Amino acid sequence: MAKKTSKSGDATACSPGDLSKGIKTTTFKNTKMNTVKLNWKEVYYTNCPLVSASNVDQELGWTREEFKKLGVKYAFMRSDRGNDWYPHYIHNLDNLIRFGGLFPPVHVHADIRRTRLLGVTHAPHEGGCMMVRSRDDIYRMSELKGKKIGLSKSMNQVKNDWWRIQEHQGIELMLRMNGMTMDDVQIVEFPYADDWYNNKEMLDPMENPSELWLKRDHKRDLAFRPLETALLKGVVDAIYTQSKPFQHLQEATGKMKAIEDLSRYPDWTLQVANIPAAITCTQEMAEKHPELVVTFMKGMVKVGRWSNEHKHAAAAILDKQTFYLDVEGTYLGIKHIDMVPNLSPQNLASVEIGKDFMLKHGYIKKDFDVQKWAAPEFLEKASRELLEDEWQKRTTAKLPKAAASLDSGGRIG
Repeated sequence: MAKKTSKSGDATACSPGDLSKGIKTTTFKNTKMNTVKLNWKEVYYTNCPLVSASNVDQELGWTREEFKKLGVKYAFMRSDRGNDWYPHYIHNLDNLIRFGGLFPPVHVHADIRRTRLLGVTHAPHEGGCMMVRSRDDIYRMSELKGKKIGLSKSMNQVKNDWWRIQEHQGIELMLRMNGMTMDDVQIVEFPYADDWYNNKEMLDPMENPSELWLKRDHKRDLAFRPLETALLKGVVDAIYTQSKPFQHLQEATGKMKAIEDLSRYPDWTLQVANIPAAITCTQEMAEKHPELVVTFMKGMVKVGRWSNEHKHAAAAILDKQTFYLDVEGTYLGIKHIDMVPNLSPQNLASVEIGKDFMLKHGYIKKDFDVQKWAAPEFLEKASRELLEDEWQKRTTAKLPKAAASLDSGGRIG
């Protein structure tokens, strides 16, 4: 990263940055986006700094090994200067697979282009908190009646305003759980330009997403807590934050406290704050090169299983990118999370909750069927191939020659 972008408060791949800067509106008409020339012997990946097998794999390299077997280059999207940051948000790169927050891929599939939902990873106890100043005489949500709550607003119309959506959704839910509505408080908007995605100073190539944080202390970087300054200065009385990751960082300063936390409720439908994290690929990749999709999913399943068996090790890797307080906090955060992507009925219902909120409040224009968006056949095939690989490995060690494939129906011994 260029030195200019290393300051606290500057924008990054998954943060808005300082909301006090000059406001400019970005549209498809006034911005030029760049991607490399399409080559199906290359597959690019992108991810958000959250809990996922991809964020562990970027340090292990196991998915890259799977692609090498096919003679296909597998690389981080921003390892090539030809790609700007927009594919992470609008998926305008056919040979890209994204593993990240829920709201951008919902927006893409609804309003921009058709994609396939390959799997999700859910953090089912991170719905969101309401933060106030620690020394304010406020202890309950009801005491926020008539007071000011901050809400950010991106002026970039090209991409989805996922930051605002999770704030909006979390605030609305916390008010409702306390017998209140948005009409009971004052919502103060903080518009910001959000126009850095193709700035030259942001496009220095990175081989690994973790490199983004080498020049930044991301756990204390206010780019990721954009409304915190407004809260501490008294411009607003409360702000939304994510349960556990950001919450614990903010509380550790001694300046803020949570007076409500959706993660403490037994209702699992409250836990959709830009999660579950979703894996998506373009429809073109799924139809023209399904083997590439299966290969990626094989990597995710392998790394997910390893992460489930070695949670402390996975936590040490994830702590380099995510926003839990420290390694131990990361371990506690992921302890009960299944790191193997899935398309379970409950998690698909969570995806639908997020999609429906976006539709209801105008964050997407078109509706779609989540069940039809989901493409479980790729995860199923990846799991079968991994089982077959293990079968061949184990029988080769015990027999004169490897046994027939599992689906052959042949005998062993």
